[in-house]
Amino acid sequence: MAYVPIFLDVTGRRCVVVGGGEVAARKVRSLVEAGAEVTVVSPCAVEELRGLARAKSILIIERKYAPGDMKDAALVYAATGDDDLNRCLHDEARRRGIPINVADAPELCSFIAPSLVSRGSLKIAISTEGASPAMARRIRERLERLFGPEYGVTLEVLRAARNHLKANEPDIRIRARKLTALAATGIPEYLRKGDLDAVEEILRREIGIGLEAMGLLGIGEARQRRVSLR
Repeated sequence: MAYVPIFLDVTGRRCVVVGGGEVAARKVRSLVEAGAEVTVVSPCAVEELRGLARAKSILIIERKYAPGDMKDAALVYAATGDDDLNRCLHDEARRRGIPINVADAPELCSFIAPSLVSRGSLKIAISTEGASPAMARRIRERLERLFGPEYGVTLEVLRAARNHLKANEPDIRIRARKLTALAATGIPEYLRKGDLDAVEEILRREIGIGLEAMGLLGIGEARQRRVSLR
């Protein structure tokens, strides 16, 4: 079995999670962070899910799953611990053409959830195609040490630089050259050390303006980021 790696935009789209335990809560957390409209179907739910429901971040249907509950969903996660229900969910999702992931049952999955390193806009997905989740976790832990929170901030800087150049540099080849050069600089290392002066110097050298001029970071926020990265 082989998979095509893909990142799916679920912003504002209905996603269904069947199950109310800790595994379901992890799935819900990732969906909420991605901006999905999440419906949980389960007769009981852990406190984390109840808290999200109270905050109106998700909807909980407090009963057993009923056929049709996944109608119009962009995708479905099943985390029920019930083999018979999981197979029924898989069959219904297949009939409806809805991607489904069934926890601990790769044979019932039309997609698998990779182990993920998340640093702001940086997402690094690790998959062993179900061969060894433990190895995927080990690789993720190594990558988390290599790519700290400074990489999320770096991407904010690069995004702002890209937007600035798109607005002010009509030559696409010059834009590409400048952005390639900027990505090859030591911005992540300087951010990790809290050296915003060095970042400012790089930006002025490569694209002609600094952080504040791009409207990226106010001085107070920059100082706060400097503290948080240490």
